[in-house]
Amino acid sequence: MELRDITLFLAAARTLNFTRAAEECGVSQPSLSRAIQRLEHTLGGPLFARERGRTHLTALGRLVLPRLSELAERSAAIRNQAALHHRLQSADLRLGILCSIGPGVFAGFLAAFRSAQPGIDITLHDARPDRLTERLQQGELDAALMPPPAAGAERFSAEPLYEERYMVACAAGHRFAARESITMADMHGETYLLRINCENRETLGAGLTAAGAKLRVACLSEREDWIQGLVAAGMGVCFLPEYSAAQPSLVLRAVEDAPLARRIALVTVPGRRWSAPLTRFIEALRATRLPMAPHTGNEWNPCRPSAGCGPFPTLKLRPAARHGAVKPAA
Repeated sequence: MELRDITLFLAAARTLNFTRAAEECGVSQPSLSRAIQRLEHTLGGPLFARERGRTHLTALGRLVLPRLSELAERSAAIRNQAALHHRLQSADLRLGILCSIGPGVFAGFLAAFRSAQPGIDITLHDARPDRLTERLQQGELDAALMPPPAAGAERFSAEPLYEERYMVACAAGHRFAARESITMADMHGETYLLRINCENRETLGAGLTAAGAKLRVACLSEREDWIQGLVAAGMGVCFLPEYSAAQPSLVLRAVEDAPLARRIALVTVPGRRWSAPLTRFIEALRATRLPMAPHTGNEWNPCRPSAGCGPFPTLKLRPAARHGAVKPAA
């Protein structure tokens, strides 16, 4: 059953005149008659009856008319929704966010992007790296803000955004707050609040073991806000990426003998055609220098030229072959 045949049938049912219906639809009368014959063959009976120059719907025609009208209306609504999506007037963007990334890094950018593109609705999905890569591959996410995947890296494209060191977070009254930096050995005997979702937990633990530092774990949580709140309240300390601090009262101190850092990138699936909302998002992100609030303690520039951060002047977009979509340049 072709939608075009349904449209011609509806015109004939409205006018009850094949000649007039054909003129309205811009086809010849024989073409309209053949379309109705195809529908009659599919539905198993005549849809119109002609008696003494008068045309009217048969019982079958009256039965299917409301259903075919509804089908045509739904098809028109789908086409209209698709047109709005391509014009970015009613489009969605599904963005994955590493669960340990602080909102301060991207909040200003997302607010500005939404203001410039009010027709794009952004849905944020926070998760661990393994879950984000899984959802990217399954097509449940358009892109993700996360560390570049180490396993199966050939299945993903990663454009670096910024780097951040792992630092020790403590309360303002803690003994570490009076120092400019600490060592791993200084952590010995500290009450520790363990971030379950820390992707470098094993590496940090190995550094503590090598320095002979043993911790007293007081609390474990998947909730970053809970851990940071407890640290700010003076319950203990934790390792924290320096731009992930969401508690303004937290004090961050660099670790002299453990210069561990992580890189955050925009991760997509290579070869997958970008949607119009994703294309616009990536263009905006490439043209923006992410704001990095200075941490307490030693100053550090997160966007060194070697890190590939900043407005991405060397990255280009090229149009794909069909539908005006865009994909990454090689």
